[in-house]
Amino acid sequence: MKWVTREKVHVDRVACPWLIKRFIDPDAEFIFVPRDTDPSTITEGIPFDMKGVELGHHGDRCSFDAFMDKYNLQDPALKEVQKIVRQADVETENPSPLSIALDVFGRGYTLMCKDDFETLDKEFYLYDALYAYFKHKMANPDK
Repeated sequence: MKWVTREKVHVDRVACPWLIKRFIDPDAEFIFVPRDTDPSTITEGIPFDMKGVELGHHGDRCSFDAFMDKYNLQDPALKEVQKIVRQADVETENPSPLSIALDVFGRGYTLMCKDDFETLDKEFYLYDALYAYFKHKMANPDK
C-alpha cells in the first residue's frame, strides 16, 4: 500500500509511518508531497497527517491517535508511545520530559538527514526503543 503525507517530516509524520510499518502494513511505501498539496487531488495512496483527512488531526488529537483508533490498536505499550507523540506534536500545557525529548531528537534528525526517507530510516530506531522500553516496563514493573 502507498501512504501519502506532507514533506519535511517531524514527530507525527515520523511516528505514523513507524506505526504503519510496525503494526499495520509492513510493506508500506511512503510518498512525500509539498505542504500545500490538496489531499483531494491524491489519487494513488492513502493520505495522512494532512488537513481534512480521516487519518489526520481532529481537535486536540494528532494523526497518530487517528491511526490508533481506526486500526483499533490496543497494545498498552503502544498507548504509552501514543501519549508521548500527542504531547510532542500538539501544544500541551505540561508536556512530559519524554515528549520534549522526542521533539528535540526529531528536530535533530531533520538537520542531520538528507531527505524524509533517511529521516524515517534513522528515526524509526528511536520509536522502536521507546516501544521496547514501555513493553519491558509493563512486563517488569519492579525494574
